[in-house]
Amino acid sequence: MALEAKLVQKLSQNLLMTPQLQQAIKLLQLGRLEYQEAIERELLENPILEEVKEQEDHSYAPQEAPDASASFDGNEDSRNSYEEQGSPSQEQLGDSKVDWEDYLEAFTDSRGTATPRGLFDDEDRRPLEATLTRSESLYDHLVEQVRLLELSYTDKLIALHILGNLDKNGYLCLTHEELAENCGCTPEDVLQVVELFKGLDPAGVCARSLSECLHFQLERLGKDGTLEDKIVQHHLDKLQKRKYDQIAKAEKTTTEDVYKAVTTIQALEPHPGRPFADDSPRYITPDVYVYKVGDEYVISLNEDGLPKLRVSPYYLKVLQGEGAASGGKAYLQDRLKAASWLIKSIQQRQQTIYKVTESIMKFQRDFLEHGVERLKPLVLKEVADDIGMHESTVSRVTTNKYVHTPQGVFELKYFFTSGIKSGQGDVSSSAVKERIRSLIAAESPDNPISDQKIVDILKQENLDIARRTVAKYREALNIPPSSQRKKLF
Repeated sequence: MALEAKLVQKLSQNLLMTPQLQQAIKLLQLGRLEYQEAIERELLENPILEEVKEQEDHSYAPQEAPDASASFDGNEDSRNSYEEQGSPSQEQLGDSKVDWEDYLEAFTDSRGTATPRGLFDDEDRRPLEATLTRSESLYDHLVEQVRLLELSYTDKLIALHILGNLDKNGYLCLTHEELAENCGCTPEDVLQVVELFKGLDPAGVCARSLSECLHFQLERLGKDGTLEDKIVQHHLDKLQKRKYDQIAKAEKTTTEDVYKAVTTIQALEPHPGRPFADDSPRYITPDVYVYKVGDEYVISLNEDGLPKLRVSPYYLKVLQGEGAASGGKAYLQDRLKAASWLIKSIQQRQQTIYKVTESIMKFQRDFLEHGVERLKPLVLKEVADDIGMHESTVSRVTTNKYVHTPQGVFELKYFFTSGIKSGQGDVSSSAVKERIRSLIAAESPDNPISDQKIVDILKQENLDIARRTVAKYREALNIPPSSQRKKLF
């Protein structure tokens, strides 16, 4: 069969992702902050779009306010009339004169220095940057102390390299040899500067491991070479597992002495940089609110702070006019299509979020009434079938979206959990975790309940699960085993 070139027509159907559809999908999965940034970016790029501003109310006007316009209209009679009505006469003021320079000298500027013009001197006023407050970082705290030390140029260079290689916990990330190579000095020079850091605050900073950090702190307390120091240097693994009898046997001492040493070790700080960590709360703004009105739950979308868009009336008039250039008119028409599609995508996004939230709350009605322990197992397919959408759409909607309920603020993804068979039907894994947490929270410190005991309690509640499942859920809750929770002394 000879090869030949020919034209062939073929009819087929393909699913194409148009740019508009890609934009709608992207908007759907954005969180609140990213969504707001995307809208503001479109406002900057598309001249057809404009934000609808809330109308300011100018209806209030004080009736007794003086008409100051008379003093600026250039009319001498009006000025005299205004002075007669509103300006006090010299006789009313008397002969007393105020020396304003002497009066303002009583004021001082922000640095405590007296100035004839007081706080009205712009040159003496502190800059705005100096009035902002922020928590002191570990780096700044240590730099202030290093500046007070009398160091040579090489030692200052080593100190700066050490400060730049401390992690948030205050541990040194590089070895002494690596620091020496970076600074062009010897490891002994680095060790000499590290010894100076031992005297700085916080204690234990600049260590390379937990054992070294605790050792530095014990050195400052004058406990170098004591039982506490031996434990942190050689028996940290046994200390973690609370094998005090093995520590006592290895150090040839009594268990009571080990207990006393452990009490001292527990008072040390394993993370010296913790007080300087930025632990300021980060607040979540819910995308949806769920309120209880009577016996029903009402869903409300949170649109506060989000830009409200519309097509600019000015550019619509330009497009309708005949004087616009053909090239400019084509550009505006293209931008008009993009603006219209964006507004439509925003409306569709809000409607989809509302439908998905409404469906989730319908399935999780018991959660709204009684809390996490009544959370039901739920999968994406159930919600997708309920609202007639694809599972991928529901997954995008519930990503980085938060809902405010009578039980608290939760991510929409939180309501999708796996189920566990029980005598009362399927129970959500989140509900089981919450039950395990409550049981451990109510235990006695002297006699904590074991995983097997939790299994027996749950079995009495018609919830039959394996011990390894309880252990897995307990570890997911960051709760140590009963042997580590027990209070020994």
